[in-house]
Amino acid sequence: MPVKRPLSCFIIACNEGDRIERCLRSVHGWVDELIVLDSGSTDDTVAIARRYADKVYQTDWPGFGAQRNRALSLCSHSWVMNIDADEEVTPQLKDEIIAVLSEENLDVNFIKFPWHTVLFGTILKHGRYSSPQGKLFYAPGAKFKDTSVHETLILPNCKARTLRSPLLHYSWRDYEHAVAKHLHYASLSAKDKFKRGKRASLAFASLRFFTDFLQQYILRGGILDGKAGFVMAVILAQYGFHKYAALWSLQRMAQKDTDNDR
Repeated sequence: MPVKRPLSCFIIACNEGDRIERCLRSVHGWVDELIVLDSGSTDDTVAIARRYADKVYQTDWPGFGAQRNRALSLCSHSWVMNIDADEEVTPQLKDEIIAVLSEENLDVNFIKFPWHTVLFGTILKHGRYSSPQGKLFYAPGAKFKDTSVHETLILPNCKARTLRSPLLHYSWRDYEHAVAKHLHYASLSAKDKFKRGKRASLAFASLRFFTDFLQQYILRGGILDGKAGFVMAVILAQYGFHKYAALWSLQRMAQKDTDNDR
């Protein structure tokens, strides 16, 4: 069934040669335009992308928000889907997207997908990584928040719908990658907060470890995901601590520089 409303799909990537093909296969042949924006891969990411994508671009890395806005500007169609190299559109989700975009009186501009995040072979059905993700939207007037990480989509007059079929999310290759990725994102988030004048103490960072663990594991039901849910709650608790400990360290270094200049 052809898509009534033409659809562009973009993927930003860097060194995703071990998993981007799964992502590209899941959208190849049914989206109307497939774009990959690479930021300096040293593996075979670009070569794989060229086998599937209509357009492949290589650029520097300005941060997640700016990079997604770059990719968005390259899209030709009004409806855009933004997925990551570690995600996969299931056949059921594909059919549902086609059906929605073929509706005669489509009255939404933001479409969310159920998110099935896989950790060590277990789908996390509760907590932060199970929340539906807004991946399909009507692009005119839309832009991503210009932040280093956690770049939300800013959409005027947002009217959303959540589909039934899942988007699979293979975010972490192994435990080391999961911890390292969260540490990296925590550091990026701390820098953004520091630029905005936010401040934190080590006491607050320590408190966030415990509150973030309880929120993920108890309040948001991570305990129901078994051992994988417990590990995820600990990783997110570490993320909360690292984010505010990094912000505290930036304050300390800035104060030391100020004191040295006196």
